[in-house]
Amino acid sequence: MALQRVQQLMPGLESRMVMRDSQVDQGSLSWVDEQRKHVVRSPIVAATHNLHDDDDDWKTSTYIVHMDKSAMPVAFSDHGAWYTAALSAAAHPTADTPRPIYVYDNAVHGFSARLSGCQLQRLKSSPGFLSAHRDFPVQLHTTHTPEFLGLSAASGIWPGSRYGQGAIIGIVDTGVWPESESFKDVGMPRVPARWRGVCEEGDNFTVAMCNRKLIGARYFNRGLLAEDPNLTISVKSARDTVGHGTHTASTAAGSPVKGANYFGYGNGTARGVAPRAHLAVYKVLWSEGSSASDVLAGIDQAIADGVDVISLSLSYGNIPLHENPLAVAAFAAMEKGIFVATTAGNDGPSFKSISRGVPWALTVGASTVDRQFAGTVVLGDGTAVDGGSLYVGARSTRRLRLAFVDNCEDDAQLAENKNSIIVCVGLADDDYLSDLEIAVRDAKLPGAIFISHGYYLEQFAKFSFPATFVAQSAGARILDYLNKTSKPTARLLFGRTVLGTKPAPAVAEYSSRGPSLSCPDVLKPDLVAPGSLVLASYTLSNMAPAATIFSGKDKFSPFNVLYGTSMACPHAAGVAAMLRVLHPDWSAAAIRSAMMTTASTTDSTGDPISDPINREAASPLAMGSGQIDPNRALDPGLVYDAGVADYTRFLCAMNYTTKQILTIVRSKTKLDCTTASLDLNYPSIIAFFDSDDSSTPSGNGTTVRVFRRTVTNVADGAWAYTAKVTEMDGFRVSVKPHRLVFRGKGEKQSFTVTVVGHRTLSGYDVVHGRLSWVDQQGKHVVKSPIVATTRNIFDGD
Repeated sequence: MALQRVQQLMPGLESRMVMRDSQVDQGSLSWVDEQRKHVVRSPIVAATHNLHDDDDDWKTSTYIVHMDKSAMPVAFSDHGAWYTAALSAAAHPTADTPRPIYVYDNAVHGFSARLSGCQLQRLKSSPGFLSAHRDFPVQLHTTHTPEFLGLSAASGIWPGSRYGQGAIIGIVDTGVWPESESFKDVGMPRVPARWRGVCEEGDNFTVAMCNRKLIGARYFNRGLLAEDPNLTISVKSARDTVGHGTHTASTAAGSPVKGANYFGYGNGTARGVAPRAHLAVYKVLWSEGSSASDVLAGIDQAIADGVDVISLSLSYGNIPLHENPLAVAAFAAMEKGIFVATTAGNDGPSFKSISRGVPWALTVGASTVDRQFAGTVVLGDGTAVDGGSLYVGARSTRRLRLAFVDNCEDDAQLAENKNSIIVCVGLADDDYLSDLEIAVRDAKLPGAIFISHGYYLEQFAKFSFPATFVAQSAGARILDYLNKTSKPTARLLFGRTVLGTKPAPAVAEYSSRGPSLSCPDVLKPDLVAPGSLVLASYTLSNMAPAATIFSGKDKFSPFNVLYGTSMACPHAAGVAAMLRVLHPDWSAAAIRSAMMTTASTTDSTGDPISDPINREAASPLAMGSGQIDPNRALDPGLVYDAGVADYTRFLCAMNYTTKQILTIVRSKTKLDCTTASLDLNYPSIIAFFDSDDSSTPSGNGTTVRVFRRTVTNVADGAWAYTAKVTEMDGFRVSVKPHRLVFRGKGEKQSFTVTVVGHRTLSGYDVVHGRLSWVDQQGKHVVKSPIVATTRNIFDGD
C-alpha cells in the first residue's frame, strides 16, 4: 500500500525542491519534491496558472469502488492488476498514484482506495466502473455472533423474551472470573424466588462477588482430591483460573460491555445470546485435573438449585450411555424439565468422531461466522492481500525483502532469510503446521506468510511472531508478484477486523461428525452454532495469559478469542433459555425440536451450508439440521415431543441390561420394555442400509426402512400442513399421510416415513435429503434431515 502522508514543513527546513506543477486551490500553492516525499502548500493572493480545481478536488477520502468484473480487458491476468492499472490511469501528474487498500474477491467486485475528488472523477471514466461510495464508520460488535444469528432489539426472540429475562442458565465448567464486566448486574431484574442456589466462598472469592447477574457460584473438587490426596489445588473456589468457563458463561448470557476487544481485534460491544438471563456457575474442571465424579456433582447441584438450562462444554469419549455421567445426569435434568446443551466435540472431520450422542440432550456442532481477523500482506507494488491472523504484537512490520522458502522446516534455509518475510506454500496437515510454526518461530524471522488450502485460523491464528495465513486463491497473487519482480518486498499489517466475509456459515473443520458410536440410531449432531473465533470474556489469571508475543512475554486481556464446539454450545444454551421464557410449558424435547426444525440450511450466498473438507453441501452428519436460527425457533409451528417413557423404550431396544437401563432412568416404575423401539420420536432420521440386510424383499433388490413420527401443533388456531421431500440419489422417500390437519393448539398427528433403497451402499456412502412440513399459509416450514448410510461407516479408523 503506497499511501503518501502529507507532511507540514516548518520554515528553515532544508529540502531541494523543483516546481512540478502549480495551481490555485482556493488560495494555496502546492510544491512537490522530486521524490514526492513532501508537499508544501503556501497561501497566495492571486492565481498563477493551471486554475482548474478546488479544495474538494484535492481532499482525499477512502472510497469503496464497485467494478464490473466481466469488463476486465483480456490483457490483465487478474482483476487486482486491472484495478491497479485503473487507479494509475486516474492519477494526477502532481500527486502519488493511489493504490488499492483492499481488493475484494467475494463480498463485492472492486476495491477500496484513498482518492481525491479529481482522481475519483477520472476513475469514473474507466471501462468497467460501476459506482463509488465514501467509506463510513461501522459500529462493530465483538462476539458478533448474536448479530450474525439475526438477533435484533427491533423484533424477534430478543424483545419477545425480554432478552431471556428470568431464565437461569447453569454453566458447568472451569468457574468464573466475577470481576468481568460481562457479569455486572446493571439493569438486571431481581433473582427469581425459585432460586435455591448459593454463592460459595473460597480462595479469593466472597459472597459479595455474586449479584443479580451471577446469582450462584459453587465448586467441586473432592473427586479430584480423592484420586490424589497430595494434590495441591492453587485456587480452591469457583474462581476461574483457566478462562474457559468465563468465556462460555459470557457467551451464553453476558451483560453488554462497550469497548470490548482482543488487543484491538473486534472492538465494539460484547454481549451474550440471552443478556438478561441469570447465571449460575459450577466449577468442576481444574487446571490441576478433573474427575467425572466432580462433574456429576456439579450437574446434580445445578438441578437442585433450580436452573432452567445447563450448558456442558465438556465431554468424555465414546462410552455407552449408561457409563457416561453426562448422559445419566442429563436424563435427570430432562425429567425436571431442564434443557441440557452439550458439545459434539472437536475431533472432526472424520465420521463417527462425535464424542457422544445423548438422545435427551441437544448436541451442538460448530460453524464459522462472517468475520475475519485480518493479517494483511502489502506487496511492494501496493497490492493488499488479506489473510488471517491474531498476532498481537506491533501493528505493522517494516517493508522487508520477500522470499520464497522451499522447505520452511529447514533451519539452514530459514537462516539464509533471517532478515526477510518468508513465504511458505502447500500447508495441509495440522501436525505439520504445528511443527512448521515452531520452526519459523524459533528462527526469529521478522515475518512469515503461510499459503494454505484454508486459513487454519482456529488452531494457529494466535501467532507469537508476525505471521498470517493466506488462502491459496489469494496466495496466487503473492506468488505471481514474487515470480515477476526482481526485488520483491512486502510488509504485514495486523489488528483489522473484517465483517461480511462470504460464504458463512460453513461447518467448522474441527467439529466432530456423526454417527455417534454410543447411540447410532439417533442422528447427531442436532445442529451447529457459531464456534469459530468467538470473542467473549476471559480470566486475568497469570495461569492463563490471553496471548504470548514474539519476545516470549505473556499478555493479558479481559476478553479472548477462542474456538471449538465449547463456544458453540453456550450459543444454543442462550437460545434455549429465551425459548423457556417464552414457552414455560414446553418440554426440553419440544425446545430442542423447535431449534432443530427451524435451523437454516443455507449460507449467506443462498447456497447450501458447505463442508470445507470436500467443498460440497454439508451432510447432516456434519451439521445436523443446520445452523441455529433463534428467531424462527420462536414460532416453529410443530414440534416433535418426547418424554421419559419414549426414551426408556429406546433404551430397552438398545439391548441394555435392566441394571444398565436403571442406571439411567433410576426407577423401576419407569421401566417398561414391552414396547421397546429404536424408532424414537425425534426431529431427524438416520436409516442404515447394509448389503446383507435380511429385510431386502425377495426379487426386487430394494431395502425398506419405516419410521413413525408424531408432531404437536404449538401454534394458535387451526393449521394444515403438506409434506415435501427432497430427492435422495438411489432412494425413494414417501410420507403417509401426505397432509396433516390440526384443528387447534396442542393437537397431535402421526405419520410414517418410508425410505426405500434402490441401490447398495458401501463403505462411507452417505446420502441425505430432507422432509419439510409446510403449512397452507407458508408461515411455518418444519424441516427434518434424513440420512441413508451403512453401518460399514463404523468400520476402520
